[in-house]
Amino acid sequence: MVKNRSVDFFETQFQRQVRDQEYALNPFEILALDYLTGEILDLGSGLGNLSLEAGRRGFRVVAVDASPTAVARINADAKREGLRVQAIQADIETWTIDRSYDTIVAIGLLMFFRRETALKLLSAIQEHVKPGGRAIVNVLTEGTSYLGMFDPDNYCLFQKTELEERFAGWTILESRHQTFPAPEGTRKEFSTVIAEKPRV
Repeated sequence: MVKNRSVDFFETQFQRQVRDQEYALNPFEILALDYLTGEILDLGSGLGNLSLEAGRRGFRVVAVDASPTAVARINADAKREGLRVQAIQADIETWTIDRSYDTIVAIGLLMFFRRETALKLLSAIQEHVKPGGRAIVNVLTEGTSYLGMFDPDNYCLFQKTELEERFAGWTILESRHQTFPAPEGTRKEFSTVIAEKPRV
């Protein structure tokens, strides 16, 4: 796996969260819960808070993340609770989605790649959502001033309305733009789109 400052940033954060048992769903995961359907792929799943909650609600989930700490936590909790959740450790930049899913989730993921890679991954997500299925995607947008979690050579910020525009032809179920305060007076600007793929 290629050394990446973002991966290191989150691995350190996840180790602390596991130690402190911090597993609360974030606002984007809470929003996503009501839109999950069928078999789910959770890309950049982090500690698996959404994946595990989906499993508790009866969904089958494949969770993918680069963090060994996150993957170990997901698999251990899924086994203990008897959930149909499987976590895979992988470099998502090179990992291939090899089949279709009813729901594909990418919350807080795409901005951690160069623009070309992020757009290629977004296309792969759209391609591998089954007809009538859903994509749940959340990115940081221009106006974000908190950049400490990024590898300086390996990130992108989306334009404000770009994510929704890239789902042209899909039914937009949710489109939200939100601003959150970040350390040292900075801010994070998010765009979240939940879209349903046409059936034909």
